[in-house]
Amino acid sequence: MEYSDGQQLLQAVEAACEQFEQTLPAGVDQYPEQFFEVIVEPSCQDDEFFDEEEYIRSRVVSTPLIAAGPCDIYASGGTPCVAAHSTTRALFQTYSGPLYEVSRTSDGVTANISTISTGGVANAAAQDLFCDRTTCLIATIFDQTGRGNHLTPALGAGSMAAADCAPVTLKLNGGDRQKAYGVFISPSSGYRNDATSGVAVGDAAEGIYAVLDGTHFNGACCFDYGNAETSAKDTGSGHMEALYFGLGTGFGTGNGSGPWLLADLESGLFTEADTGVNPANPTITDRFVTGVVKGQPGNSWAIRGGNAQSGSLSTFYSGVRPSGYNPMSKEGAIILGVGGDNSHGAQGTFYEGAMTSGFPSDEIENMVQANVVAAGYFITSLTSGPTVAVGTSVSFRATTACCTSSFISHVDSAVSIQTISPTDVNGTLLSASWNVVEGLGNSGCVSFEARDTPGSFIRHSGFQLLVNPNDGSALFATDATWCPQAGLNGEGNTIRSWSFPSHNFRHFGGNLFAASDGGPSDFDATALYNNDTTWIVGAAFA
Repeated sequence: MEYSDGQQLLQAVEAACEQFEQTLPAGVDQYPEQFFEVIVEPSCQDDEFFDEEEYIRSRVVSTPLIAAGPCDIYASGGTPCVAAHSTTRALFQTYSGPLYEVSRTSDGVTANISTISTGGVANAAAQDLFCDRTTCLIATIFDQTGRGNHLTPALGAGSMAAADCAPVTLKLNGGDRQKAYGVFISPSSGYRNDATSGVAVGDAAEGIYAVLDGTHFNGACCFDYGNAETSAKDTGSGHMEALYFGLGTGFGTGNGSGPWLLADLESGLFTEADTGVNPANPTITDRFVTGVVKGQPGNSWAIRGGNAQSGSLSTFYSGVRPSGYNPMSKEGAIILGVGGDNSHGAQGTFYEGAMTSGFPSDEIENMVQANVVAAGYFITSLTSGPTVAVGTSVSFRATTACCTSSFISHVDSAVSIQTISPTDVNGTLLSASWNVVEGLGNSGCVSFEARDTPGSFIRHSGFQLLVNPNDGSALFATDATWCPQAGLNGEGNTIRSWSFPSHNFRHFGGNLFAASDGGPSDFDATALYNNDTTWIVGAAFA
């Protein structure tokens, strides 16, 4: 914006200040100086810059809080990040390095995925190009602090998360929406680093925040992010300090039926000093959630949370530690998606998070929350390729050269491929026909109901495909939810499991499995994988 005189310029500066003050989150009185500046670039006819008799041309350039990253904000409060992990964006304003590394299952080649620009969003397009017509897994999540606190698979290569199963879009600094991928943790997946630098040990102060998917969880141990044992073994109460999300019970819980943001302090999940119900800790219903856990010497800790798309953080508890947990004996490892002892039954999705040196103030955390909200996390499609529409009835024809006249069919619970002709008897045709309904476990995907057995669906159990009646459980719902993708061999669709997204519909030996490319089972064999997992989705036979 250009201004013709000094008075107009001053008025514009004052208006800009008022505008940005209106964006302050709850609990924040003002932005720190380094996050708001006005730069005047005059073009004067003489040296009298603000002489009202002279005309000047000037420009106001404003740098609001959203231009900084969460770790810049933490540093401004004297609690710098010692670990910063995100597959979606830079957590420092000046970071332009790799965010994560993907490994291609077809040939084992790896590639680093960096930001599109300094301080920006991940280059998802580079990943999509590198991973075209194959499966990619996340091999490393890089630490952006420069300390080398990178996260690698906690349980070996078999525990890597699929790289493209948690797509979102972000909108940084008022720019266009850009796609990025989170870390979708299935049971048996997870990451850790047992040899870290600068992470709190003993009773030292630290803070932890993370942005998570508030709809992806279970009750198993343990979807954690934070400080854990360096031995990957349970070494006793107080040897962990991590943010947990899920239904974990048996210790402290929040209000309602869950899920909740809790603190995993080892040998217990807590939401306050006692192990009862904390009515101030709500059941999480937001699609994106920000969680905070922090602790410091002097028998003090807190847990906070909020909607990562709007609003401020609420304090669920701030006070003394549970009995037997003061002082703490933190060991300084970092975990994501597993428990401190590598328990790996949990599921959840992680987008970004950091750990600090020192105990962040509520004010600084409120500013981090404002930054997260400003990043504009939003959902995007979980499916690709030819549309498999809810409300239609379909068939699945194999594309492998051996079997192009074969279709997915079932007899009772057993699922296989069978040669089907339109002239077959009606019962045979119905056994190869499926209703497409909204995903039982995620409405962004679909479930397939047997047309000859209403109420029964294709689900995986032990990675074998079965047709079973819906028992109403959360496990069945996730096992029976599928996300159609563009076919791996360039035709039709590949039908991806929502709960184990590196696994797809595959025919092997005539039977149907949820198979991964190069996994441990015989049906995971790499040979013909792309063809065996690609299907032509057509109209139902009956």
